[in-house]
Amino acid sequence: MNQINLTDLENYALEFKQFSLNESLVSQINESFDFLKEFSSDKIIYGINTGFGPMAQFKIDEDKLNQLQYNLIRSHSTGTGNILDEEYVRAVLIARINNFLQANSGISLGVIEKLVEFLNERISPEIYEHGGVGASGDLVQLAHLALNLIGEGYVTVDGKRQLTKDVLQSKGIKPLDVKLRDGLGLMNGTSCMTGIGAVNLIYAYRLLNWSIASSSIINEVVEAFDDSFSNGLNSVKRHPGQQKVAADMRSFLSDSELIRKREELFKDNEEMGRSEFKKKIQEYYSIRCVPQILGPVSETLDYAKSVIENELNSTNDNPVVSVEEQNVFHGGNFHGDYISLEMDKVKIVITRLTMLAERQLNFLLNAKLNGKFPAFLNLKQLGFNFGIQGLQFTATSTTAENQTLSNPMYVHSIPNNNDNQDIVSMGTNSAVMTKKVIENGFQVMAIHMIAVCQAIDLLDDAQKAQISSKTKKIYDLIRAVMPAVTDDVPQSENIKKVIEVLRSNNIEL
Repeated sequence: MNQINLTDLENYALEFKQFSLNESLVSQINESFDFLKEFSSDKIIYGINTGFGPMAQFKIDEDKLNQLQYNLIRSHSTGTGNILDEEYVRAVLIARINNFLQANSGISLGVIEKLVEFLNERISPEIYEHGGVGASGDLVQLAHLALNLIGEGYVTVDGKRQLTKDVLQSKGIKPLDVKLRDGLGLMNGTSCMTGIGAVNLIYAYRLLNWSIASSSIINEVVEAFDDSFSNGLNSVKRHPGQQKVAADMRSFLSDSELIRKREELFKDNEEMGRSEFKKKIQEYYSIRCVPQILGPVSETLDYAKSVIENELNSTNDNPVVSVEEQNVFHGGNFHGDYISLEMDKVKIVITRLTMLAERQLNFLLNAKLNGKFPAFLNLKQLGFNFGIQGLQFTATSTTAENQTLSNPMYVHSIPNNNDNQDIVSMGTNSAVMTKKVIENGFQVMAIHMIAVCQAIDLLDDAQKAQISSKTKKIYDLIRAVMPAVTDDVPQSENIKKVIEVLRSNNIEL
């Protein structure tokens, strides 16, 4: 068996690492195929000599078995909506390859070789966001993948949509010769929702790190007390996610000279003598409850990661071919409930993270709340200039969209397929919606980071010299692509530049 993790998938999908087929697995793949061919020669086996789904009661004549596989692929290539970007498609390819490398599918070695060829040649199959209900697997999405392997439909190469047959001909690649149950094997599985889900997690972790970083910087620029993220406070709450976030904040701010120690307040005779304190004794919740808010986000992502990795390393098609037990097992390993539920959970916590960023943004922009910065972090003339007032509208609107999108897909089963698929997972829908929530999260976080850097610009020289080294590094990273907002000029292009910085950088905490 071949085992991969999220880091491996990131290397293949996002970094375009070449995939090498482990030759030690080839004999197992061939053995599985040969066993199924022999086993099915005198038996009724679903997907080989029967119809599909509710038509499985019809036996197919032997001379039509091969054409049956092609009919299945072509008839189910019915996707609509947006086309998945290359990084997601590559993740789908990896997920499908690794499913077959478990040697429990009875497919021909040619299927795996063709998938690897597409991956390494950077031929991106045309897979649509809309189509699958995630119960008999990602039937529609994976049908389009199979359609491309047999040399039909469209693919994307070098950013251009082209006929598959033309691309294969130009590269000297022969279309897949479908055998036995190769068509069904390609289509029956959770690899589309799993591939999308894996890339979602990669970006969700990056968003979480940016949220921890921005939260740390805000604590710093408003000179908050350190006890909200201290070990003493957080160690008595028995949640590992909370404790990890607090530890990350302590690490991030370890050399900051702006964070206040609670003991400083006790030693300040002037402050202690006041009937009304000049500075806040405790910050607003969006500032001092960061470990409690982002802790569940961290734990949810970690659990989702374990589920995604389990699915990547599982056999998730039907039927399952067991050479060891000399049998073929019919069941429902293609059902996507595990992925559907985890993607729903991920989009909920990323929406929560986005809400935190929006509230922190509002805190920075509202002079009455932060008591330190001018309204809308305006670097010029109040009233005449607008600072980053306009950016807040976009962040608020996008956060609201996430709140609606975070409603669960997992509980929205609709029976179909002549009620054969009477309860379905909608796993790919959940993964696609989570993808949108994460994209929105980066948009809000980009605006938030613009505000965070603007707040640093408003510090005096002495305070700027006291910020942590990690804060300085992030400030320089953002300022390399976008200047401070001074004059009133359009900012959409600048926001895009910052989004790209956030998406492409998995920062150290």
